[in-house]
Amino acid sequence: MPIYEYACKSCGHEFEHLHRGEERAECPSCGGKRLAKKFSVPAAHSSGSSPASCPAGDAGMCDAPSCCGRGCDLAHFQ
Repeated sequence: MPIYEYACKSCGHEFEHLHRGEERAECPSCGGKRLAKKFSVPAAHSSGSSPASCPAGDAGMCDAPSCCGRGCDLAHFQ
C-alpha cells in the first residue's frame, strides 16, 4: 500500500494518504477532491541505522559533519 503526499488545490492543506486498493484520496481539511500529488523522496529500508551504511559517505560525496543519520538529508547531492 503506497503512501502519497498531496496538496489540496481548494484550501492548500498538505497531507499524506495511504492508498488501499482503488481508494481515492480527499482532503481531510475541506473534503476536496482536486489534489496535486507532491514529489517526495522514497523511503529506503535498511537493516540498520549506522552512519557507516551511508551511500553518500561511502562514495566520498559528503564531508558534512552532520551527515548520514546525524542530520544530513542528502539534499545537497541532488
